[in-house]
Amino acid sequence: MTDPAPLPAHVAVLIAGGGPVGLALAALLAEYGIASLTVEADDGYCTGSRAICISRRSQEILSWIGADRPLVGKALPWNSGRSYYRNQEVLRFEMPSDPTQRYAPMVNIQQYYIEAYAHQASQRGRAPAQVAWSSRVAQVRPDAAGVTVCIDNADGSHTVRADWVVACDGGRSTVREQLGLALHGMQYEGRYVIVDIEQASSRPTERLAWFDPPSNPGSTLLMHRQPDNVWRIDYQIGDDEDAQAAVQPENVLPRVQSHLDMIGETEPWKPLWISMYNAKCLTLDSYRHGRVLFAGDAGHLVPIFGVRGLNSGLDDAGNLAWKLAWVLRGHADDTLLDSYSQERVHATRQNLSYGAKSTEFMAPPDYGFRLLREAALRLSLADPSVCSLINPRQSSPISYRGSALNAADGVPQAGPQAAPGEPAPEARVRQDGKTCHLTRQFGRAFTVLAFDCDPAALAPLADLAQAATPLRILSIGRAPGAALHDADGQACERYGARPGTLYAIRPDGYVLGRWRQADISVARLALAPYHPFTQQARHD
Repeated sequence: MTDPAPLPAHVAVLIAGGGPVGLALAALLAEYGIASLTVEADDGYCTGSRAICISRRSQEILSWIGADRPLVGKALPWNSGRSYYRNQEVLRFEMPSDPTQRYAPMVNIQQYYIEAYAHQASQRGRAPAQVAWSSRVAQVRPDAAGVTVCIDNADGSHTVRADWVVACDGGRSTVREQLGLALHGMQYEGRYVIVDIEQASSRPTERLAWFDPPSNPGSTLLMHRQPDNVWRIDYQIGDDEDAQAAVQPENVLPRVQSHLDMIGETEPWKPLWISMYNAKCLTLDSYRHGRVLFAGDAGHLVPIFGVRGLNSGLDDAGNLAWKLAWVLRGHADDTLLDSYSQERVHATRQNLSYGAKSTEFMAPPDYGFRLLREAALRLSLADPSVCSLINPRQSSPISYRGSALNAADGVPQAGPQAAPGEPAPEARVRQDGKTCHLTRQFGRAFTVLAFDCDPAALAPLADLAQAATPLRILSIGRAPGAALHDADGQACERYGARPGTLYAIRPDGYVLGRWRQADISVARLALAPYHPFTQQARHD
């Protein structure tokens, strides 16, 4: 893949790394009218499945750039899984879901599709989103006003001046190294061989796990179906096995064949990709260092167990994009970016906590953990109450309850699920006579949901919404005349709303604040920091 365009001398945002997080961030910025340059060392999208499990929250984020339609059309949805001890099933789990949800709880799809969909979306945005393939960030020199970046490619060395740099360049981040920063945390010794094979199968799509299977005694093995008749197989190798030898086809293929024989998959198959992985629980202490910001694996490495790796990186992009856009467009001071670091470091520490627990079960780090796991698996054969210990911890949106951005809760009696700092709940509503989902209204601007409010009472917010700044006021309620008709009462129930309740939703779909109708002036004050042009106009 090539990009014939010359590198610009200056760009608002330079993104180091054109993986799924970097390309998604470029597309999100383009939606806000912010130009970017993404610098990627590879000559195109990744090879091999890599990250494959995409959460409901990630699907919602990808919808903000219009990448959800091809994703849903290609991906394999699932909401259940099975675990086996040797050859006996010891767990069957189902993730919470209901038919009114916009997306499946989880879908399986190869990472290179996510990269392609995000890249294609970036080219449809309102601002240029250039990608420099086969190019490497060689040097990063930040100062108070911006960042000077040296880029090497086949044409030589180039210098680009950027207002902001976002490092999305993975676990071996050059940007992180240039700034002399180090990840902190724990690295586990357990190693997994990762194999993609192509084989036709009629099995349902679900997460499958075997502990000490007869096909690979002493190992732990995971399987996921993917599009294009691809199976993703991960199996643990012994501490005494040589890593280089373990990924050689002559050692991998017999182990895969042994397992396929055990589960009765008899169709012809061929290997597509082989790699090695070991779990890491690592993070930077801050994701903002002056004019340089970190996202995805450049800022944190999360174990694959519990599917919080790519999903947390996409959440980084969703959180950062609007804040960077607000700063660059003059809607907010650059201290807003400090909240990106605060919120996402908090999220990473939560993800690492869950990931560490899953890793300690999937790849026990020492004899004590192995003994406890063996005891739990043996007990589960006779006592179903023990099965909860085997259940993998799946990805779910993180609460930002402690965020500095949250307004004081004006309606605590509405319940905790839609409190400030929580992801705004999904609900099915009707718009222009058609059924749609409430989360389709989010992802581009601040949105005020006015539940059965008197339009005249909303006047104090009108100047914010009418100015050339991103704020929308949406009437929602049980009355058919509302812009969003809550015909089933689902929105009122999930938001704990009564006539006159107001909710302010951030562009990333999180609740900023909620108030009674009498508190509209308080709501205006909470939104005003993100609409300074209107304030200035009033003063003038």
